[in-house]
Amino acid sequence: MIINDSNLEAWLEKHIAVETNPRRRELLKKGLGHATKDFLRTIWLPTVGNLDHLYPEWEMRDLNSRYRYIDLAYMPNGAKGCIEIHGYRSHARDIEAWRFKDLCMKQALLSLDDWLFLPIAYLSIKEEPELCRQLVLSFIGKFVSMSVTANIGWAEAESIRYARRLLRPFTAEELAEHLQRSVRQARRTLKQLVVMEVFVVVDHKQRYRSYQLADRTARALTDKNDS
Repeated sequence: MIINDSNLEAWLEKHIAVETNPRRRELLKKGLGHATKDFLRTIWLPTVGNLDHLYPEWEMRDLNSRYRYIDLAYMPNGAKGCIEIHGYRSHARDIEAWRFKDLCMKQALLSLDDWLFLPIAYLSIKEEPELCRQLVLSFIGKFVSMSVTANIGWAEAESIRYARRLLRPFTAEELAEHLQRSVRQARRTLKQLVVMEVFVVVDHKQRYRSYQLADRTARALTDKNDS
């Protein structure tokens, strides 16, 4: 997908067209907020490559029977993921006591209703985009499982799950500790996954190489939902 405002507007219009709830429909007609647009343009789309299973201003009722609106709901196959973009002015420096209390209550009630909550500070989108992209990958990884095929054994599958949970590259030594195998065995597993283009080498130093999921693998994790 080409990343520009016209794509975001087209995506929003699709949600408006099918929405039958008058409250959410009117909210969507107001358009996406600046922070939400920046998150989608600079974090979500470069990481995921599509807007599938993502719903802006999603309405839900909390355990106190109050209507709540989630900035972005991520719901593949009925899962419940909540992404909230927190602006500095509205959520920190100038927030009123009642609003701060209500925000904490909203997060608590969402969690108790089995929503996986991912708060993102707007300052992090601007200052730490790579970290935010890693957060998104780990967030998505909570909902998606990669099947173990005949070509991927237990060690390889567990290595992929391990990589999805981390927010940084890792070494063969770290993987070996996680797998409870020797470093030599871990390196052999990593080498196979690099050849399969599931992992990429981040640090090419011969002795201290580090690894992470390839971009194509991260996107395949989301594409799995469409099958």
